[in-house]
Amino acid sequence: MDEFQEILQDFLVESFELIEQLDQDLVELENTPEDLELLNGIFRVAHTVKGASSFLNFDVLTHLTHHMEDVLNKARHGELILVPDIMDVVLESIDLMKALLETIRDTSADAGVDVADCVIKLDAITKGQVPESIESPVVVEEVLVEPEPELDYNSMDDAAVEDEIQRLLSERQVQDKAKRKAKIDAGETVLAAPSIKKEPSVEPDYDNMDDNEIEAEIQRLLNDRQNEDKAKRKAKIDAGETVLVAPSIVEEVVVTPAPKPTPESLPTPKPTPVVVKKKEEEQAAAPTKRAPAAVEQTIRVDVKRLDHLMNLIGELVLAKNRLIKINDDVEERYEGEEFLEELNQVVSIVSLVTTDLQIAVMKTRMLPIGKVFNKFPRMIRDLSRELKKNIELEISGEETELDKSIVEEIGDPLVHIIRNSCDHGIETPDIRAGQGKNEAGTICLKAYNEGNQIVIQIDDDGKGLDATMLKEKSLEKGIITDKEADNMSNKEAFSLIFKPGFSTAAAVTSVSGRGVGMDVVKTNIEKLNGIIDMDSEVGVGTSMKLKIPLTLAIIQALLVGVQEEYYAIPLASVLETVRISKEEIYTVEGRSVMRLREEVLSLVHIGDIFEVERILDSAEYAYVVVLGLGTSKLGLIVDTLVGQEEIVIKSLGDYLKGIEGIAGATIRGDGGVTLIVDVVALMQMARDVKSTAMISETVGESSSNTKDKASDYTVMIVDDSKTDRTIMIKALDPLGVTLVEATDGQEALNILKAGDYNFDGMLIDIEMPRMDGYTLAGEIKKYNKYKNLPLIAVTSRTGKSDRMRGVESGMVEYITKPYSADYLASVVQRNINLKSEFLS
Repeated sequence: MDEFQEILQDFLVESFELIEQLDQDLVELENTPEDLELLNGIFRVAHTVKGASSFLNFDVLTHLTHHMEDVLNKARHGELILVPDIMDVVLESIDLMKALLETIRDTSADAGVDVADCVIKLDAITKGQVPESIESPVVVEEVLVEPEPELDYNSMDDAAVEDEIQRLLSERQVQDKAKRKAKIDAGETVLAAPSIKKEPSVEPDYDNMDDNEIEAEIQRLLNDRQNEDKAKRKAKIDAGETVLVAPSIVEEVVVTPAPKPTPESLPTPKPTPVVVKKKEEEQAAAPTKRAPAAVEQTIRVDVKRLDHLMNLIGELVLAKNRLIKINDDVEERYEGEEFLEELNQVVSIVSLVTTDLQIAVMKTRMLPIGKVFNKFPRMIRDLSRELKKNIELEISGEETELDKSIVEEIGDPLVHIIRNSCDHGIETPDIRAGQGKNEAGTICLKAYNEGNQIVIQIDDDGKGLDATMLKEKSLEKGIITDKEADNMSNKEAFSLIFKPGFSTAAAVTSVSGRGVGMDVVKTNIEKLNGIIDMDSEVGVGTSMKLKIPLTLAIIQALLVGVQEEYYAIPLASVLETVRISKEEIYTVEGRSVMRLREEVLSLVHIGDIFEVERILDSAEYAYVVVLGLGTSKLGLIVDTLVGQEEIVIKSLGDYLKGIEGIAGATIRGDGGVTLIVDVVALMQMARDVKSTAMISETVGESSSNTKDKASDYTVMIVDDSKTDRTIMIKALDPLGVTLVEATDGQEALNILKAGDYNFDGMLIDIEMPRMDGYTLAGEIKKYNKYKNLPLIAVTSRTGKSDRMRGVESGMVEYITKPYSADYLASVVQRNINLKSEFLS
């Protein structure tokens, strides 16, 4: 049993390797049917799998590959052309082969996969039942007699020829015996002497013949058989019977056959099959012969062994970091000692060898991304026929290598992206022609290295993404709010396609329209610590870049500190670091922000996310690590920047795994443990963190029970804009007054009626929902106790009529936006003092 399992494992490995390239080869063959070497290579794969499966008694797989081999064999001999309709059936059989091999891998048997329908189709093609779009090579009006086609011995393989020879010899022996018996029955004397020159009456003794005699006898028998076949057909024709004749016998045919189809004579199938191009092949014409593949010396190694080796290298990297740290401490302690130079040399050698060894081990786990790219020519070929579009695929950089674990994870996201490009991006041929584009759309798939990352870029020349339409669709589905849509840039709008439930398809099809797929892409790429960068232009096309680390085992990280705690942030997610002062932090709508060049960046302290106790006013400056994930950015405030370091990711174990915001841990050079930040989870957690500041004074909304505070004055701020209210709060905070907020005139009036506060002033916006500032001022002046309350208008209206109307409604001051914080504070202070003097 162990021996069988070993043979079975070898069979599966070999078979999967053989059929891995078949999809791409068949698509290429469909476009270059004259490439006989390519066709022979495909035939050999089917023949090899058939032979091995027959030996191992996998009858279903043997049955399927046998019929597929028959179709490919007819194509090899020019008896049929692999047009798209026939290729559909061949590709279907390849899919069934894969399914059978997977079933054998899982169950050691090939039961459970139904191949009957596919076998019937293959058998029909073998018998000449070509698709309707292709004319039959032989025109026959009626068939009255079963055809007896002449055998083409030149095209038969050795085994078939041997079988036919044995059959003819047996028939000849039977005929000889029958003739001799008939003569004996008639009273004739039959001589067996070999010298008799009459018709031989003795059975030839083939065992005593030499090779030349046997060859001569075989040739004579074959000629006799062919002459007999011709005579039979001629007799039937003379009798007036219609005979179906093999296309190769032209001189004997009564019904003229149509010429054998050639690629030039065949009608053009619609749609045109997908064309797969390699960029390096575009400059030169296709060679007439395929270059022979280089034979590589390889050895199969169990993946578990490589994983174990990678773990050992990780430990070695940690030891190297520790050794470097100890070396630095020794240099500082024993400065000037002679042994330091020798120690430095040893540490440098260990460091260099460790790095080289790490790279070598990483390369053993590397696979070319072409193993993923190879599935897409077949996929695009099928989609182009299903969607009735002409699509060309250009592939480059398939030799770029990635860690095996990442190669396995990247396949599904790429499938979703490319299907999306085919369905939503590339237009139909008539639409493209109307826009002046080439009727065949192009999808470019390329991979290249960029620093410690690999970039996979998918470009199409389709209709592109309309940012306005994406916002409207998102609003309809409730994915975003009106305010978010107004403040959203085009780049941010493009990222809406990654939201769960989002779809632009008019109807659900087998290709797309269910609103799932692209959100899976985003999730899977972020799991790999990768990011997605997207750009698009209406009518021109869309470009999407996936930036992924080369390996997940050992990564570059930025070490940051908060008090005595240290965290490692994957460097792939760090865009930049900046130093800021207290004055550069603002609070908007309860959140801390800063201005970074031309954009406003949300800020959150890492200590607030992980609940680390910290001293808010311990430093005049702090550092901000700008994190980027797709189109989202976040400013992460930290106390110290330790520096960049190569770290080994370690699991936290069963007891500590699942901690939100933490992806794992690593060991620093000094032996301490550092937690590794999960950037995706951290950016989600940051949304729930309110205002984070470096300074000890908190800026926020005053609660309804501020009446009990030791404050001399109380001022109400009435404005529907949270941002404007926050700016006023920051301006008035130095005055030490109690501040109460209202979002519109009606709410302000209700607060006044409640009587919980004795107000010393009010800042009132003019344009507000429910009740504007003018109406509010008029309503306030109706109350005797508020006749002397200072009402200060703060508005963007600058017209003289507006100012006059404000004075008429009871406003004592009219401040126009924008204004300085000092000016606002001075106006409020002056009016409060005037009120106090009047009351006193």
